[in-house]
Amino acid sequence: MLVDIEGLEEDARVLIFPGDRKFYPEETEEVDKIMTALLAELPIRSFYKLFFDRFIVVILSSDQTFDISMNDQLIEVIQNFERKYNISLIDKVKVFFKQGEFIQSKEVPDFKKLIKNKSVSRGTMVFNHFVHTKREFEEAWETPAEESWISHFF
Repeated sequence: MLVDIEGLEEDARVLIFPGDRKFYPEETEEVDKIMTALLAELPIRSFYKLFFDRFIVVILSSDQTFDISMNDQLIEVIQNFERKYNISLIDKVKVFFKQGEFIQSKEVPDFKKLIKNKSVSRGTMVFNHFVHTKREFEEAWETPAEESWISHFF
């Protein structure tokens, strides 16, 4: 059952599937339709949003049981998106960051080169896909590089 994000508790479980590129408008329509239908049918309170046409974010209530078959359904849908749209959504080891109004993704070695060349700084906004709860998502998903999992690269 879909609810607004405010309808979920602070420790609700967050799943983020970062796209290595933006979804095209026709793709976002289909992603929205499929994700909404899937989560509306689940017997658990959930929230979904496609942020920046790039990040599929699912938040699942922590006060209800989320069984493995629901997880399998969700992963199957995400993998179908990957195949259909030739997009990577499960690779969370890439660094996703803002450069002006654009969101970039780089492999870690390439991001380190950007640091060395001073193309990014400690204040560069990065996306932390390792957040686990709604509270962490709201407070630390978009964060300066110096406060993220890549801070040790500086």
